[in-house]
Formats: sequence, structure tokens, C-alpha cells
Amino acid sequence: MPDKSRLRRSISRWANSSDQEARDLRRTYTEPGTDCIADVTDRSRVRLRGRLRTVTLRPRGGVPALEAELFDGSGSITVVWLGRRRIAGINPGVAMSVEGRIGTQDGVRVIYNPRYELIP
Repeated sequence: MPDKSRLRRSISRWANSSDQEARDLRRTYTEPGTDCIADVTDRSRVRLRGRLRTVTLRPRGGVPALEAELFDGSGSITVVWLGRRRIAGINPGVAMSVEGRIGTQDGVRVIYNPRYELIP
């Protein structure tokens, strides 16, 4: 019987749509020269690829700031463009590549004002 329960757990894990999405994203956005969000360390310079989950406008210190959550299947990171209320093409569901330095703000991993490229 233990073999059947292990098999059921494996099938359940594979059938879970969020796990499947994460595997698909890792497969799609992993390429030479890019880093995996789960593997990068603070204060390191990185190049990440993934899909935006959320995009919000949040003022920081009285300055407008556009924030987006980038997810690559291994983890997520907050990308912030200071002084911007909107950037053409930056919307939830968009695939993109970002380059910058990882920081931490209130316990959240962040990249400020990264170079970015939308991925078709």
C-alpha cells in the first residue's frame, strides 16, 4: 500500500496546475546567460527571465513607483521602476527579461530600475 500512496502523491503533484505552470516557466525561460530567481544572492548582478504576475503603482517616499512581480517558475522577485507611473507594454502576463542588482527592502527581494526587454 505505501507504493500506491506515494504514486498518488506524485500524480497529485504533477496534476497540480500551479506546479505545472512553474515547470513550464522554468523550461521556457531557462537559457544560457540567465539566472534562476531561487539561486541568486543579494547584492549580485543578475539577468532574469520570466512572466509578470502583478503590476501596481505604489508611491515610495513621495515618488511614484511602478512595481511588478516577476516569476520564473523557481521563485519571484519584485521589480521597481522609480519615478514611473506607467511603462508601455508592462502588464500582468507579459514575458520579459530584466538585468540589475538584487537588493532587499523590508525582507522582500527587489531590483530597482532594471534594464528590461519584453519577450514576444
